[in-house]
Amino acid sequence: MDTAIQRKNMVESQVRPSDVTDRRIIRAMLELPRETFVSERARDLAYMDGPVPVGTTGGGRSLLSARVFAKLVQAAQIDPDAAVLDVGAATGYSSAVLAQLAGSVIALEADSALAAIARAKLASEGQKVQVVEGNLADGWSAEGPYDAIVVEGAVQDVPSQLLDQLKDGGRLVAIVGDGKIGRATVWRRDAGTFGHLAIFDATADLLPGFQKAHEFAF
Repeated sequence: MDTAIQRKNMVESQVRPSDVTDRRIIRAMLELPRETFVSERARDLAYMDGPVPVGTTGGGRSLLSARVFAKLVQAAQIDPDAAVLDVGAATGYSSAVLAQLAGSVIALEADSALAAIARAKLASEGQKVQVVEGNLADGWSAEGPYDAIVVEGAVQDVPSQLLDQLKDGGRLVAIVGDGKIGRATVWRRDAGTFGHLAIFDATADLLPGFQKAHEFAF
């Protein structure tokens, strides 16, 4: 099937019915070729209803399902002049969408092979996104603070050093869970405090570096 038709079907059957009303998100997902951001052998899966494996040797990483990704981004309430940190950007699809919504996007990836792919793919699509490499849970304070932080996967815990990179009034969105079942959650910074609210059920792969620290009992 023609990929433009597949993109339209993805938006009409997965994104719009999930209460995604931000037309900027819908337009970006209609325009960006999702299949470009996965390997050749995974392209037939690019528009399926679920997480999409990027098809590299980078630890079995996947793109979030279209519906979960779109709802998370909408919850982040990204303004056109916003500075955004995309955590766990993988091959860059999420960053490409965010670049259509925000003033600037930093794509953070821990896997150097995935980061290299993201740089190449984003450049080929003409997306002005800075791709950086580092521990995902540490964020990227050098370019912060951010109006929004989007975490592209499941986390067992959101560390304080990542939340601290939000501007006052900024939002962080992530899926809190163990990689099997979870809740999409939004955090908002108000002065020195952080409130959070679970907004919908979601599943996603657990991102590296976001496991809870083990507690030892004596």
